[in-house]
Amino acid sequence: MPGEATARWRPVPPMRDGVLWGWIGPLLVTAFAAVLRLHELGRPHDVVFDETYYAKDAFSLIRFGVERATYGTNDDPIADRMLLRGDLDIFERCVPPDAAPCPEYVVHPPLGKWMIGVGEWLFGVTPFGWRVAAAVAGVVSVLIVARVARRMTRSTLLGCLAGLLLAVDGLHFVLSRTALLDVFLMMWVLAGFACLVADRDWARARLAAWVEQRGGVTGAGLEGVGPSLGWRPWRIAAGVCLGAACAVKWSGIFFLIAFGVMSLVWDAGARRAAGLRTPYRGAVRLDAQGAFGALALVPAAVYVLSWTGWFASPLGYGRNWDRATSQGPVYFVFDSVRSWIGYQLSALNFHTGLEDDHPYQSEPWQWPMLLRPVVFHYSDEPEGGCGAAKCSEEILGVGTPVIWFAAILALIAMIAWYVATRDWRAGAVLLAYAAGWLPWFYYAIADNRTMFLFYMAPLLPFMVLTIVLAAGLLIGPAGAPARRTTLGAAVTGAFTLLALANFAWLYPVLSAEPLMFEEWRARMLWPSWI
Repeated sequence: MPGEATARWRPVPPMRDGVLWGWIGPLLVTAFAAVLRLHELGRPHDVVFDETYYAKDAFSLIRFGVERATYGTNDDPIADRMLLRGDLDIFERCVPPDAAPCPEYVVHPPLGKWMIGVGEWLFGVTPFGWRVAAAVAGVVSVLIVARVARRMTRSTLLGCLAGLLLAVDGLHFVLSRTALLDVFLMMWVLAGFACLVADRDWARARLAAWVEQRGGVTGAGLEGVGPSLGWRPWRIAAGVCLGAACAVKWSGIFFLIAFGVMSLVWDAGARRAAGLRTPYRGAVRLDAQGAFGALALVPAAVYVLSWTGWFASPLGYGRNWDRATSQGPVYFVFDSVRSWIGYQLSALNFHTGLEDDHPYQSEPWQWPMLLRPVVFHYSDEPEGGCGAAKCSEEILGVGTPVIWFAAILALIAMIAWYVATRDWRAGAVLLAYAAGWLPWFYYAIADNRTMFLFYMAPLLPFMVLTIVLAAGLLIGPAGAPARRTTLGAAVTGAFTLLALANFAWLYPVLSAEPLMFEEWRARMLWPSWI
């Protein structure tokens, strides 16, 4: 190697805290989130918002392997009452009689409903049973965001702050206590991102070991494209998680594509930082093939596997089982694949043509300001009353305003930080924002699609990460002047207390706690919340 070694590359900065506290802190925050989400999870004893679809579909999957129609239509109040009574003949009474076996046309992949169904299998077809899987997903996401924030900032304290903020965000709380799909999408997207951040550290450490074997970085740089980094277990795990996200909702594909590009850019950046003269050529030649396998083929396999029940059952919508089994195994495979692709295209047409008006719909540019939240449940006659003549009981799907408004400021800070420094952390959260938010602008403008605030669910962890990264900038790195550190810590602490207080104030209208009407009305920030 020409030239004298002049520098030793330090690819992975050390953590400020030990391994023990790196787990104890996040686990304590996770336990707090679990208590919030599991407390009275079965209340209200009612079918809340779109639980009318997913609780039934989930139970049908557990029982038959595919979604089947219920008595009447799937959102029929009669079917809801049958479900609440535990009348498990709900799927045997679908109408009309000549429609047997009554397949249900569904437009979302099955994985999220399978996860809901596991809760029903373990705890029964009750409100607690169909909500517990969402609660577990919400709790797990708090742990993941705490750990990934710790890895990105190298600070256990900031990692715990990230977990705490996610735990007390109102929208995350509500989605963690209702049997909808969005909390599962959010968890798998976050898990995929966390795996890629871990892969970044893992790959850079292996590259650093290769550099050190050659005496370090030289003034002339290193010849060639560098080494192959071989087996990338964290990247494969990311592919599994992002494939699972797509198997919950198709919008996971936006994150899969964005994070795949991000991972390759990180590889090229690592090779450049290692002193290799042709880092992009090395990334394309040595990393792209493995990335394609891990972040394209693996997710595709996970997505197809999530449809195993449909392939294995003669009862699925559009399955054409009789025709597929009529002419031997080769035709069975061919016709099954053809029927499945036809089903996917039909669902795609449904989504692109979804323009029905809904009283709680909103546009993407309204979401960050919480201008139109979704009422998941409302009653003016709560069970047990409220001690007044006029009462309100509500589950309002809305974020904690202090956190959401701070996230707007933090997003602006991330843009400025990235423009000034090209810091990979700012770039990562900005890319996540772009993947999870901007595509909905296209659907709003081009397709006039019906959309809701909770479509922001996959972005909730990244909103929290922007706040935590901004807090890290305020506090400063290790060795920063004491005055800056003290002021930054004071601002961060005051903000955290304000977020906790804001969540506590909203808690009754997030959890269906009976209130006097005046108390409920005081919590409506804008008229559009009503």
